[in-house]
Amino acid sequence: MKEYQLGEFEEIVLLTVAILHDDAYGVSIKEDIEKRLERKVSVSALQTALRRMEKKDYLKSEFGEATAIRGGKRKRYFKVTKTGKAALDHAKETRMKLWSAMPDVSYEFIKVWISRDYLPHLGQHAS
Repeated sequence: MKEYQLGEFEEIVLLTVAILHDDAYGVSIKEDIEKRLERKVSVSALQTALRRMEKKDYLKSEFGEATAIRGGKRKRYFKVTKTGKAALDHAKETRMKLWSAMPDVSYEFIKVWISRDYLPHLGQHAS
């Protein structure tokens, strides 16, 4: 179903909004992704993803109350919609189908590399 396709970053953002629930606004989403995944997130990439997913109806947003701490500026809070939940379900199902289709023999190479203390991605032995 093409309508539910998510890019990796979109999926991460959508999952993070769901995790944060009532506290999902720009800064909290960025900080949570960076903390959980140890991955830097640019504000512009996050804002672009949030706007794109709002246009796809995966997210909805509303403004919170203005606060003196923020100079009267209001936070924009995000929530996952039913369509967004369907997109996440589809992404999870797709990944699970791929994982379950992988033959056990795919793991045999890893066992051999580990037993030989070999790091294939570096092309060298670990010791």
